[in-house]
Amino acid sequence: MSTLSHVWRTLTLITALVVLAACGNIPPEERPVPTELEIAKLAEGILALGPNVDPDEALRAARISFEHTRELAIQYEIVDPPLVHNTKVNMGLKPRGLCWHWAEDMEKRLKAENFETLVIHRAIANANNYRIEHSTAIISQRGDDMYKGMVVDPWRTGGTLTFNLTALDPDYDWLPQDVVHEQKRQEIRAEQRRAVLGI
Repeated sequence: MSTLSHVWRTLTLITALVVLAACGNIPPEERPVPTELEIAKLAEGILALGPNVDPDEALRAARISFEHTRELAIQYEIVDPPLVHNTKVNMGLKPRGLCWHWAEDMEKRLKAENFETLVIHRAIANANNYRIEHSTAIISQRGDDMYKGMVVDPWRTGGTLTFNLTALDPDYDWLPQDVVHEQKRQEIRAEQRRAVLGI
């Protein structure tokens, strides 16, 4: 078999695999509904954030986190892995679904509950390194900072909720959103000063 023929067969196989993989994606409206066991596990984690967390609020926050993740996956038309979907959003092919969209919409929905014993934070990871910047919402006991909270991240696995204690998140080192934004403002101001001075 010639080299050209081998290359052609390889490319054809790769194309076929990509097409088949794309066909295997679950349509957004057919995503599984969260189970009571999943909701209970997250509720237990939120309740364990501190002695002042109300059990009803922990359960409500957990239920909303799971159900809103599914609602957003349908609204955002999620059928691809996160980075592929991001590309489609950036190309104008999908309406929303970047990580900061998920974080913003999750934060807004959770804050609408006006929890008395819980507070919702926004966080950013990888703002100053080679990895893709990532945003999320975090739930903590009222009075605690986000580092003592629970990450609720629907973007990470493409519309399926991932949750971890902030300090134990195996994939991301989180910083408060306002801290990251202030660092970026300072970097822009420093760059502008250098440009004015011709440095």
